[in-house]
Amino acid sequence: MHKLDQIDLDILAALQADGRTTNVALAKQVGLSPTPCLERVKSLEAEGFIAGYSARLAPAALGLGLTVFVQISIERTSQQLFTDFRAAVQAIPEIQECHMVAGGYDYLLKVRVPDMLAYRNFLGAVLSGIPGIRETHSYPVMEEVKDSAAIALGHLDQGVAR
Repeated sequence: MHKLDQIDLDILAALQADGRTTNVALAKQVGLSPTPCLERVKSLEAEGFIAGYSARLAPAALGLGLTVFVQISIERTSQQLFTDFRAAVQAIPEIQECHMVAGGYDYLLKVRVPDMLAYRNFLGAVLSGIPGIRETHSYPVMEEVKDSAAIALGHLDQGVAR
């Protein structure tokens, strides 16, 4: 992998803010002509700095107004249980995120559903069907204060090639 320079960081920041920007507009924004800009973008994609492009959807507008964070504790810490849990979670569309964490529980889930009744049904019909879950703690979101998929790039600009 190459070391990111300021132009790379500017490209990443611009695409993170608007992944639909045209190459011509992006090139103008970062001070390159279109061909070298496109080459840089392709290089950043090939090297894994850009994982993909997607549209951010509005959950409430789609009828998914309730977000719930769920702490999961697994019965025992065997590799097979962790493998089975991860496979089961991958197949459940209501689970937006799943993170293995250190501390008092094993996993933290981010779940989006229409409302509390749907969440109760999710707990009873879906989550309870995953083998190995010992305990869950649910935290329904009352107010979303910040929701961002943006990755902070500020720490990367110290020491980049100029």
